[in-house]
Amino acid sequence: MDPLIKTPSGESWSGTLSPANLPPPSTQRWVVRRKASVIAAVRSGAITIEEACRTYQLSEEELLAWQRAFETYGFAGLRVTRLKQYRASARGRRDVTETHG
Repeated sequence: MDPLIKTPSGESWSGTLSPANLPPPSTQRWVVRRKASVIAAVRSGAITIEEACRTYQLSEEELLAWQRAFETYGFAGLRVTRLKQYRASARGRRDVTETHG
């Protein structure tokens, strides 16, 4: 089976997608594996972005942020602490560009 999601660094996730394999709609704690399974389901067409957002009470912005973080940083990007660090780093680069731009 081809990987459903793959990062530039070569990391991939190819879990079997079915409603039984997705996190429960009541999920409160979003660990890397759960985020990756939702991203994979959306990418494979098993569910739409709208269905994922409605089911998991996520904003489209949040789900797309997960996708961007995974595409850019791999599984590590899906860790909350890493997301905060990457956002702070990106914000710092913007500040420097705007100041010295």
